[in-house]
Amino acid sequence: MSAEATYRPGEGPTANVSVSLHSGNIAAVRARVGKRGFSAYVNAAVQRQIERDNLAELTAAHEAEHGEFSQAEIDAARALLRGDADGGVGSAA
Repeated sequence: MSAEATYRPGEGPTANVSVSLHSGNIAAVRARVGKRGFSAYVNAAVQRQIERDNLAELTAAHEAEHGEFSQAEIDAARALLRGDADGGVGSAA
């Protein structure tokens, strides 16, 4: 298993694993992608969750050091995510 640790999320060869999922989730995925696309769909969902977990950790670390984000910072980040603007908040040093 040490070889797995050398790959970053989203990289490396694929491997078969066994997971337990609720039957309703299995049915919903199969309805969207069919049987052949199941692994790719679940892999993409896992990668998005890892990205969300990493973002939550970064956010918590930033807030621990600098305090909570201001509403202006939150609004600027939302605008960037939507592609609405350039994030127009002045640089916070």
